[in-house]
Amino acid sequence: MGQMLIFGMGYAASHLAGRLRARGWEVAGTTRDGREGSIAFADEAAVLSALRSATHILSSVPPVDGADPVLARYGDAIALAAANWVGYLSSTGVYGDAGGAWVDESAPIRGRRPDRNTADAAWGTLRSDVRIFRLPGIYGPGRSILDRIAEGRAHRIDLPRQVFSRIHVDDIASGVMASFRGPEGVYNLADDEPCHQNALVEWGCAMLGAPLPPLLSLEDAGLSPAARAFYAENRRVANGKAKRLLGWTPRYPSFREGLASLI
Repeated sequence: MGQMLIFGMGYAASHLAGRLRARGWEVAGTTRDGREGSIAFADEAAVLSALRSATHILSSVPPVDGADPVLARYGDAIALAAANWVGYLSSTGVYGDAGGAWVDESAPIRGRRPDRNTADAAWGTLRSDVRIFRLPGIYGPGRSILDRIAEGRAHRIDLPRQVFSRIHVDDIASGVMASFRGPEGVYNLADDEPCHQNALVEWGCAMLGAPLPPLLSLEDAGLSPAARAFYAENRRVANGKAKRLLGWTPRYPSFREGLASLI
C-alpha cells in the first residue's frame, strides 16, 4: 500500500484510483476546478504538499495548446520528489500510421501530433524511474461501442484494411499496478487481438439485437475531424514487453470478452 498522487482524474485514472483505494491506498488527484474532493490543478501549495507525501505519482493529462501542463508547472518538483515510482499515460498515437503492421516499444516516434510525441519523450527523460504506458483506444463501462450503438452513433466505414488495437479500462489499471514491482521503461498496454472497427460494431449489434448501421465511405459518413483522424492511422500494437517484464496479462484479451463484461 502507498500514497498515489494522480494528475488528471479522467476516465482511466479515476478507475485506477478506485482500484487502489479498495486495496487500502491513499489516493489524491487533481482536476481543473478541484471538484468532488480533488485538488485544483492551479493550487500549487496543495499540489506540492501532495507531491511531498506521495510514494507514487501518475499523470494522465494530455498536452494542451502544444505543451504538457503538468511538466510545465510541476515538472521540476516531480523530478526531485521522493516518490519511488512515477508513471505517465501516453498514447500509441505516437507511433503514427504503420500501414497495419505490428508496432512495439522500439518503433520510431512519428505520430501526427508533435506535442504528444514531445510529451512522451519528456516524461521518459524526467527521471530514471519513470514508467510510460502507451495506450490505444480505451473502452469500458459507459464508454464502449455498445453505448454508441444504443445512442445511434455507431458507424461502419468501408476501409477494409483498417485495423486498430484497444484496451479495457480494467486492464489499464492492472497494467499500471503490475509495474509497481516491475522495471522502469515504456510499455504498450493493449489487448491481444487488433481488428477492424467494423468487427466491433457488428459484434455489438448482434449482442444488443440492434440493426447494423449502413456501410459508408469515409467521405459520406459525416464524421468529426477527430473521428476521421482515427481512421487515418492503421496499426497493430504489440503487448509482449508488458507481459514479459511486468507479468501482466489482459483480463480481456479481445473485444469479445471485454464487451461481454459490459452487459
